[in-house]
Amino acid sequence: MTAFTTADILLPKLSADEMTRWSVVACDQYTSEPEYWKKTREIVGSAPSTLDLILPEAYLDEPDCGSRIAEIHENMAKYIKSDLFNVYKDCFILTKRTQADWRVRVGLVGAIDLEMYDYHAGSRSQVRATEATVAARIPPRVKIRMNAPLELPHIMILIDDVNNTVIEPLLEKKLQTVYDFELMQNGGHLEGAVVDGENANGVLAALDKLAEEELKIRHWSGLDKDGILLYAMGDGNHSLATAKECYEQKKRANSPDAELARYALVEVVNLHSPALEFEAIHRVITDVDPDDLLCKMTEALGKSEDAEQRFTVIIGDTSREFGIAKSTANLTVGSLQTFLDGYLSENGGKIDYIHGEDLVRRLALQDRSVGFLLPAMEKSELFPTVIKDGALPRKTFSMGHAHDKRFYCEARIIRK
Repeated sequence: MTAFTTADILLPKLSADEMTRWSVVACDQYTSEPEYWKKTREIVGSAPSTLDLILPEAYLDEPDCGSRIAEIHENMAKYIKSDLFNVYKDCFILTKRTQADWRVRVGLVGAIDLEMYDYHAGSRSQVRATEATVAARIPPRVKIRMNAPLELPHIMILIDDVNNTVIEPLLEKKLQTVYDFELMQNGGHLEGAVVDGENANGVLAALDKLAEEELKIRHWSGLDKDGILLYAMGDGNHSLATAKECYEQKKRANSPDAELARYALVEVVNLHSPALEFEAIHRVITDVDPDDLLCKMTEALGKSEDAEQRFTVIIGDTSREFGIAKSTANLTVGSLQTFLDGYLSENGGKIDYIHGEDLVRRLALQDRSVGFLLPAMEKSELFPTVIKDGALPRKTFSMGHAHDKRFYCEARIIRK
C-alpha cells in the first residue's frame, strides 16, 4: 500500500456564490501584502469562510497572534456544531482548477500517511521534502494545529506519472459534482467531484502499480530497492512537517487523537500536468565586494565555456555567462547556492530570492550588489535530483503565481 489513501472529507453546505467567500488562498501567500488579506476580509464579510479557520502568515508576527489562534479553534468548533458540513466518507475529491491563464490543473484530495513521511536530510521515505525544511518555522504552526479540531490543506504533493495512469482516467468517469464556483481575487475557477467505491479502488491500484514500476526502474538502474520516492513535496512543505510533528507528539503521549493525527489531508497532482510549470527563482547578493565574490566563486566552482551547469552574473549594467567546471550538485542552483552559503557565512552580506529577471537587473545596479540569473529547473529533473542529492537547496523553483496557488476548500476532523 502506498502512503496516499481515501479520507472522510468535509465540505460546506453552501451555494456557489457562498463558496466564493468560503474559499481563500493558502496562508503562506501575500506575506508582505497585508492589503490582499484586508481585501479578502472585505469580500468575506461575516459569511462562513476558511479565512476564519486559518492564520495568514502576514500576521504571524503580530502581538495578537495567540488570541487569533484561540479564535481559530473556537471558529472551527462553532462550524462543526452548526451542522455546516456534509461528510463524504472514505473518498477522494477530484479537483479541476482553471487558473488565471485558463489552463486546467487536475488534482486529487486525500490523506497522506505521516508514518511514511520524513522531512529530515537523508530521508528514504516514500513521501519526501523537495527543499530543506527550516526547523524554526515549525513550532509556530504546531501551536495552530495541535489543538485544532479541523485541518484544511494547502499542501500539494507531486507524483511522477508520465503515462497519466492515476488521476487523469477519472476525467472519463461519471462522478458526483460537489462544488463548482469562481474563486476570489483572480484565483480562477474550482470544481470538485467525489471519487469513491470502485473508482477510489482504481486510484489505489494505479498507485500500487506506479510503485511497482518504480521498483523495476531501480532494478534496471542498479539502484537500491529500498527507499522508493513516490510522493515529492510541491507546496506546503512546512505545513506537512507541522502535521508530522503534531502526530509524533500525540503518538508519544498515547493521545486518543493519535490515529486521526496520523494522516494529513493533501492534494496530489501529476508532475506532468501541462498546467504545472516550474519557474526559476533568482538570487541577488548585497553588501559585498563584487570583485572578491567573483574571484572566490571562480576559485571554488572553476570556470568552463563548455560546462552544462551555467548561469548569468550581473554587476551594474554588465552581464556575463558563467559555466561551472566543478559542480557540487545535480542542479546549477545547488552548486551556486552551496558556494553562496559558504561565502556569506565567511564574508557577510545578504541574499534575496527574486522572481523575475527585470527586478534582478534593477537590483544589481545598486552599489556592492551582484545578481544571478538561474535557468528554470526542468520538471523531469525533480525526482532524480531528490533521489540523488536529497532535498534541494531552498528556493530552487516556484510552481506558478500566488493567485494560482491552492485555495482552501475541503476539511477533515483531526481531534475527537
